[in-house]
Amino acid sequence: MTLTFDFSNRKALVTGASSGIGHAVATQLARSGAAVTAVGRNAEALQKLAAQTGCTPRVLDVAAPQALDQAFGELPAFDLVVNCAGIALLEPALELQAHSFDAVMAVNARAAALVAARCGKAMAAAGVRGSIVNVSSQAALVALDDHLCYCASKAALDAITRSLCLELGPHGIRVNSVNPTVTLTPMAAQAWADPAKSAAAIAGIPLGRFARVEEVVAPILFLLSEGASMISGASLPVDGGYTIA
Repeated sequence: MTLTFDFSNRKALVTGASSGIGHAVATQLARSGAAVTAVGRNAEALQKLAAQTGCTPRVLDVAAPQALDQAFGELPAFDLVVNCAGIALLEPALELQAHSFDAVMAVNARAAALVAARCGKAMAAAGVRGSIVNVSSQAALVALDDHLCYCASKAALDAITRSLCLELGPHGIRVNSVNPTVTLTPMAAQAWADPAKSAAAIAGIPLGRFARVEEVVAPILFLLSEGASMISGASLPVDGGYTIA
């Protein structure tokens, strides 16, 4: 897939940039001309990303509110923000543990809200008409076995997107979500390599396969771009049709 977006002279922040979709988004934004600040918890992975792309690495646990606020007091106003940081702790609903629920919500919902709010405030103060994209999930839109915490956190993230759209819109700041299906990052490809495990999930996808990483990155970059200048408050399924029912 060839991406031809031009983000020259734009400052971008990507959380969850140590791996997976966040790593791919940071890489493609840098290749498209943006000055990227790559946030994650894995210092070694961020250093490799910086060496490969010229991104500025920032080691930060976005689930720690005080550390997050301190970091954002030192960072500039960004033009583009992508919330990719996320975790999943899977367990049957009847075995739900409070600490699991709190941990997943802290990263997937609260941290994303705080990052977007802090960045949006800085954008508004600087007169930046920017764009924020939150990486949600098909789990925000449908129920999945053993995913109560994750489904709840991603549904909350879509609600956060809509609220931010309403309040940041008057400042010319757009906020959207993308909602991918299983995406074949290296870790996911290994986890879903067993056909017996993946067959049932793929059977529910009309296109008959999982998403490739670049197929999630491209919609994110589109929503960041001026090509999406009138799109805000959307939750865009990138799921091969999984959530149509």
